[in-house]
Amino acid sequence: MKREVLAPVLLGVVLLTGWLLTAGQGSALLPTPGAVALRLAIDLTDPAYWAYVGFTLAEAFGGAVLGTLVALPLAVLIHRSPWAAAAVHPFLGATQAIPAIAIAPLLVLWLDYGLVPVMVLCALIVFFPILVSAVVGLKHVDAAVVDAGRIDGANSWALLTQVEMPMALPTILAGVRNGVTLAITGAIVGEMVMGGSGLGTVLTVQRAAVDTAGMFATIIVLCVVASGAYALIQLWERRSRIIESLN
Repeated sequence: MKREVLAPVLLGVVLLTGWLLTAGQGSALLPTPGAVALRLAIDLTDPAYWAYVGFTLAEAFGGAVLGTLVALPLAVLIHRSPWAAAAVHPFLGATQAIPAIAIAPLLVLWLDYGLVPVMVLCALIVFFPILVSAVVGLKHVDAAVVDAGRIDGANSWALLTQVEMPMALPTILAGVRNGVTLAITGAIVGEMVMGGSGLGTVLTVQRAAVDTAGMFATIIVLCVVASGAYALIQLWERRSRIIESLN
């Protein structure tokens, strides 16, 4: 068995064993794995639960797309214009000092409750890692390849779309990969602060009811969703690296 498969399996066994031993001490606040598995099975067979899952996914992935659509053009501007880079960099650092939970009440005042403010919160969270990865990827494109394109008569747009962006794609996707997982966290935080109809609201209700088995089951669903999105983008990233190496 490959190390990439064996290592996480062994770690999972260790964590599960520790969980079993700890839950076996009779703590009412830590459900057993069996109780969580039963609750997970009940939730996943309930169509209403999938509606909550879908709402959270719409918030997270909608916010990730929105953040990406804003971050990529700004990354190109920073890459191409030293003045833009000098002007934007100090403000980018300052924005990262503001916690997302502090922005959420303002978004409620500006955008009211519902899907849109949570999506905007997710976009704000994913914006910075995607922007940074895109700028780094563009700056590390081989200058010789770009110069060769200029010699061949390629204009600025052709260089960007046919040379720079394809070569920077693996690095950009690394930022998108991290951004998407952060967007799922942002959706949950947003719903717990601003309300909504997704899994963040489910967690809030379960917390109020001290439903620890339900909370564990919902957290597992979130972990599976985030891991699935992470793995898909990582696969895309690996394929883009292979294509880049062939070119």
